[in-house]
Amino acid sequence: MRKSADWSIHGVDFTSRPRLRKPVTVAGGRRLRRAFHLETLEELAHWANFEAWLQRPGPWIAGFDFPFGLPREAVDDLNWPKQWPQLVAYCRSLGREEFRAALDSYRESRPAGKRYAHRAADHPAGSHSPLKLVNPPVGLMFLEGAPRLLDAGVTIPGLHRGDPQRIALEAYPGYSARRMVKGSYKNDAPAKQTAARRQARKSMVSSLEAGDNPFGFALTGSRPLLNSLVGDATGDRLDAVLCAMQAAWAWQRREMNYGLPAHIDPLEGWIAMVPEK
Repeated sequence: MRKSADWSIHGVDFTSRPRLRKPVTVAGGRRLRRAFHLETLEELAHWANFEAWLQRPGPWIAGFDFPFGLPREAVDDLNWPKQWPQLVAYCRSLGREEFRAALDSYRESRPAGKRYAHRAADHPAGSHSPLKLVNPPVGLMFLEGAPRLLDAGVTIPGLHRGDPQRIALEAYPGYSARRMVKGSYKNDAPAKQTAARRQARKSMVSSLEAGDNPFGFALTGSRPLLNSLVGDATGDRLDAVLCAMQAAWAWQRREMNYGLPAHIDPLEGWIAMVPEK
């Protein structure tokens, strides 16, 4: 493995339907001493752009804000493939509507109050079940994201061995955001892009810059880039940076399985930075 200074670090704020008004947002930078230095923010409005980005030569490590796996309980109940590559390929073969129908039917078959099966990492992370299809549609994010990671041939620790120079980790910006601010800091709807949410983003960026944050290191970058994290009322840019900083946290622990648990369910995966409970 090449020395750490050669590796670029990225964070990807994902969407199941990229478009000009809601692109996939990618933060890029490097670890420098006790900081993550933000260098770029890219907006990828089409799947072809995202797929080309995944194929960029390494060495790089990136945190992606979508579930890489599905709950084992659900996979067992549905009798879907029990190996991650085969499971991902099978879900892709279903297509969006059949996949949605299968999850809808499965949820309806479960007792009230237990409609959503969860992965082991979801509870400590506070993340949604990958079976959820609305608000947010994380199940569709899995369906669109995981097959593209498989096609790209990246390495996913605990799930899939691919190119050792391109490392993909599941990230969840909500996990670190909740440790810096209470309440909402973003909204896609213009009517809900309030001064209070802007102030929350400003507070978060200040904490990131000061190093007073869950990562244990500071965020640096040009003033225009850092200001754009506050100015983006959707929170996509800030979320991409939080994903990058989760990846940087994991990179710092690369000799310790990227800070991931020693044993990871090979269907479910795990979320970077989230402790095992």
